[in-house]
Amino acid sequence: MFIMVLWSTRVLGQPERKVFGESYYSDAWQAVFAIDHGLLTWGALLAFALLRRRLVLRVFAGSGLLHAFADLLTHHDDARRQFWPMTDWVFRSPVSYWDARYFGNVFAVFEVGLVAVLAAYLCWNRTRTWERAVVLFLAALMVVPVVATGGFHGLHGMG
Repeated sequence: MFIMVLWSTRVLGQPERKVFGESYYSDAWQAVFAIDHGLLTWGALLAFALLRRRLVLRVFAGSGLLHAFADLLTHHDDARRQFWPMTDWVFRSPVSYWDARYFGNVFAVFEVGLVAVLAAYLCWNRTRTWERAVVLFLAALMVVPVVATGGFHGLHGMG
């Protein structure tokens, strides 16, 4: 999705409002999301990784499956086809991670808080300064835009 958004906004020059208000919901974009956010896709890859005893692939597939599950719980109007290719049915969560109409403001506070707590935990357990710096930098990538825009609305060109 990041590549698609960057291509649309930086190369094609489309405004973010168009990208997140129209392109995101297009059949072409939704086809990509059905594959890369499908619970069955990631579950099958994880099963394969477990059978083949491939640690890196297990971590990759496990994180993809965890992300797809989190998306299942936090997307409403922008939900994906979570069970593709078995069905095109879409579960629309009552919660959106960004849309204020579906508790997006509340979820933004929760998510920023979670990032802060996990970053603090990781920093507490890291002894090297550079490791702490990496953790804080990555946490800042999430926290700073949310604080600066007052929520996720600005991140989606909808605020």
